[in-house]
Amino acid sequence: MEPPDGGYGWVVVTSAFFIMGLTAGVHKNFGLFFLEIQQYYSVLTSTTSWVTSTTIAMFHLGAPLASALSMRLSHRTVIMLGGILAASGMIVASLGLSLPWMYLSVGVIQGLGVSFSWIPTNSMVSHYFKRWRPIAYAIASSGECVFAMGFSPFFQWLIDSYSWQGSLLIIGGLQFNLCVCGALMKPLPTVHSSTHPKPMLDSKQEDTISKAATFQGSLIRRPELLLYILFAILTAAGFFIPPLFLVPHANHLGMEQYWAASVLSVVALADLLGRLACGWLANLRLARNLQLLTVVVTVLGVVLLLLPIAQTYWSILVFSSLYGFLFGCVVAIHVMSIVDIVGLKDFDRALGLFMLLRSSGGFAGPPLAGWLVDWTQDYSAAFYLSGICLVLSGAVVVLVDWLVEKKKVKNADSSSEATDHPEQREDCEGI
Repeated sequence: MEPPDGGYGWVVVTSAFFIMGLTAGVHKNFGLFFLEIQQYYSVLTSTTSWVTSTTIAMFHLGAPLASALSMRLSHRTVIMLGGILAASGMIVASLGLSLPWMYLSVGVIQGLGVSFSWIPTNSMVSHYFKRWRPIAYAIASSGECVFAMGFSPFFQWLIDSYSWQGSLLIIGGLQFNLCVCGALMKPLPTVHSSTHPKPMLDSKQEDTISKAATFQGSLIRRPELLLYILFAILTAAGFFIPPLFLVPHANHLGMEQYWAASVLSVVALADLLGRLACGWLANLRLARNLQLLTVVVTVLGVVLLLLPIAQTYWSILVFSSLYGFLFGCVVAIHVMSIVDIVGLKDFDRALGLFMLLRSSGGFAGPPLAGWLVDWTQDYSAAFYLSGICLVLSGAVVVLVDWLVEKKKVKNADSSSEATDHPEQREDCEGI
């Protein structure tokens, strides 16, 4: 059926708002635990980075499984399962057993739980909205920013009051609310009814449908999608570095804990404004989504390349605000741009493939940045790496947009020829 573009869809958007906050909003502030965990286990920066890196990898690697389970069971069921896994991961991590246990709990279990919650949620918003999809997705994803803004001082207070282990236990309890949010995700009614049964399919047709549901062959053959996945790998490598190293960078410059933590709150506020502004702008259709994405991701890369020149609290706030705003702009449109590339029909499969392959960038980015920091003894190296990855990703989107537009022109020409020469088409049909 056609997306209702409203009605219960706004309940879905509200639920998605909280899901984004309790998953991505938590991990945007995980940098507050970075130094605590590093000091507790007495390890290098690069070694500690693997905790976040494993979480990011599992978040992406779990995407195809989350998509498949959503189609097999329901989006509601998978989101609730994700809530149980995410909460369990944090609770196990709070025991502070060893660093390998941190990789397993925060990395594998928590990462998989976030994936199971996040992927079906994005899919539900996309299926409930068409005309208002950009603004609906912007509102839903802004939950990440609103929660991250409040979580920054809250998490720092938790660490000071209950230690990092007690803090993770409390956060795990909060994440059980993902199950409540998942229960609100009512599936759309199906288009088939008892008076209009589905036609019987022969074995050849059933085999074809089975293969289409299982494999991504047709999608992999699309060069525009492959290039967009390359964009995703580069952005994933750059996306997750700044939130992880902003607080350590500020502490290294001599700022106190709460002042350093406030930088993440400013980033979250700017991120929120960026998502809402870019979602509204995309809804106006003044430019193609891919054109808009090219501009904001390239400028974002330039801002991160320049961020290390900031050496005072206020100058860091300025660059962090720009980073947060532009990051929000990218996030507001980079997932829904998949619909522009493959169409809504293939969105679920393409999103799963997109997230799966993107995992390589998210897995490699933070440890590589940590290694550069250990080698140079300077946090600036992490921001240089992030900026380079994002500028390169902007160049890739230019090629994607060119291929998509070229394909549209080709399809339009084919349709025009069929309309201009109907007798030729009839002759062909009669043969």
